[in-house]
Amino acid sequence: MRYVILRDDDTNALTPVEYLERLYRPFLDRGFPVNLAVIPDVATNTTLPDGGPEGFLVARNGTRAASVPIAENARLVNYVRENSGYHVAQHGCHHDYFEFDRTSDSEIARRLDHGAKCLMDAGFEPSKTFVAPYDKFSPASFRNVSKRFSIVSTGWFELRRLPKSWWPKYCSKKLRGAPHWRAGKTTLLSHPGCLLSYRRDYNSMLDEVIRNVNSREITVLVTHWWEYFRGNIPDEPFIENLHQTAEYLASQKDIRVISFDDIPQIF
Repeated sequence: MRYVILRDDDTNALTPVEYLERLYRPFLDRGFPVNLAVIPDVATNTTLPDGGPEGFLVARNGTRAASVPIAENARLVNYVRENSGYHVAQHGCHHDYFEFDRTSDSEIARRLDHGAKCLMDAGFEPSKTFVAPYDKFSPASFRNVSKRFSIVSTGWFELRRLPKSWWPKYCSKKLRGAPHWRAGKTTLLSHPGCLLSYRRDYNSMLDEVIRNVNSREITVLVTHWWEYFRGNIPDEPFIENLHQTAEYLASQKDIRVISFDDIPQIF
């Protein structure tokens, strides 16, 4: 049996319900879990290198508040809670640039605790899974995150960014060529890049997904809802690729789509 975890990043208080529904109804109707990495208190001034707003702010609509907690979008919160196929992971706190690539334990702890409180204020269960914005961690962040979360999902691991006490386990993982590993009570999952992205070749996108899913026991498929609606315009060919992915996964008897919460029973 092979396992697939679909991870969608950057749901926040400014995300239109209609965008998630359009993207993930084919998954939900098939009983597939959709793991939403939710920004608890989204910063509204995060910009791209060209000075434009970050992609997840595509529906900002002139909001002037410095940050907006997820609970302020009651319609979105109710939609996620009413659809049991959605599973919420904590995606940083504000999604500032490299907000967990820092050394201050007190600041890291403040952001982790504030983010968790924002999710609980919205009525979500405490998340067991953490996703760092831009996949950037410091050793101090890994230490603090591992005290609060049992699963970390990220793109890759670097020795210099890990606590020194984790180095022997990391070296063993590297020697085995394993994409996923454990440090203490924390399960650390990597992913093969954002295979579902508008920056990829649409003609070969599904083939790349299939190749990666077939190459490992557990595959984390990462995508970003806002990439499908750049400029608030639906990218129909890209959306079709996502929905074809759902069709493929449903057609394979030896593939099971799971949530992060299922990992302790599998890995």
